Amino acid sequence: MLITEHYRNLNAQKHKESEKYGSYGGHIVTQVRELARRFSATTILDYGCGKRSLEKALGFAISNYDPAIPGCEAVPEPADLVVCMDVLEHVEPECLDAVLDDLARVTRIAGLLVVDCIPAKKHLPDGRNAHLIVERPQWWLTKLLTRFDLQQFNSTDDNFMAVVRAKQKPQ
Repeated sequence: MLITEHYRNLNAQKHKESEKYGSYGGHIVTQVRELARRFSATTILDYGCGKRSLEKALGFAISNYDPAIPGCEAVPEPADLVVCMDVLEHVEPECLDAVLDDLARVTRIAGLLVVDCIPAKKHLPDGRNAHLIVERPQWWLTKLLTRFDLQQFNSTDDNFMAVVRAKQKPQ
């Protein structure tokens, strides 16, 4: 299970209430363009797209997945480059392994993962901090290395950015 119905509803409500919630994808457009060139990616998936700000900043259509956004909730197809920015820390802890497995499933060539490692400034409608998982970068790295080959990892105490490659499937 990638998300519970209760949590999907809370996120849908938060997206409606807050113009900024789920709107930061455009901040990494330069990195996305560079990675698309580097990996010769012809398809891009924004996994946890929120308000589709990455697509808007790129200026062309990409695949978008977000279970709390009408029209973006369908199970995504694999893409050459998968972008997952400011998403994983919002995942319900009991669903994290399933979400990471799904990210590995949809990543054909490479992924760009950006994760905050501190509490959010925003809160969910039920009062909880919007970042349900607050862990250090090393904790996340351990989770990622079981599913991806690491290409690049930049971290601070507050967040990290990882460029990952899809693990080679046994022949």
